Amino acid sequence: MTVDPHLDGLPGAVVHDEIVPARAPWLHAVAAGQTLRIVDLEGNQAVDFLIYAAADDAERYSAQDTVAAQANLFLRTGTRLLSNEGRPMMTITASAIPYHDTIGGACSCESNTLRYGHHTKSQHACVENFLEANLGQGRAKRDIVSNINFFMNVPVEPDGALGIVDGLSAPGLTVDLRADMDVIVVVSNCPQINNPCNAFNPTPVRMIICA
Repeated sequence: MTVDPHLDGLPGAVVHDEIVPARAPWLHAVAAGQTLRIVDLEGNQAVDFLIYAAADDAERYSAQDTVAAQANLFLRTGTRLLSNEGRPMMTITASAIPYHDTIGGACSCESNTLRYGHHTKSQHACVENFLEANLGQGRAKRDIVSNINFFMNVPVEPDGALGIVDGLSAPGLTVDLRADMDVIVVVSNCPQINNPCNAFNPTPVRMIICA
């Protein structure tokens, strides 16, 4: 029998298991107490991530509250991801890499044009993925807040500038998040090809939810 290494150490039975194609959006409910595992299947893939409270999506992930509460810019094992109401939404219970980014934001057609030139205007971007996933539940562009970038490496330079450099991940590495309330998770499997966050080659990721 073939053993699936991506299931090792999960705290319960698998209730959902899906491959998200390169460049694609993903949306799924995660109930309180369930764990979501994100698997970077081929390595060096950025996963842009938003959280909304299932009971009232006016409550959503807040980068500001999360950073202020832990007095650190980076997300690590043990970090509680707080909402704009100051409540824990999810907790990072395990991570195969040292830290994740919560300040780099999501790429968009507009930011691509500004950073990389007008020839990139037609390229698909994370904001469009978030919109595509959210529109089916009545959310619009104003509901897209500062997001988490799992597996993305955004160091802060001595002068305060942010860099986007090669990711810290490798094929098969994972991050686990336990839901602290019923949430809706929205993901953009980042389509960026103009900077090293995806090694210039977007690839699939795997999303596993266990009870």
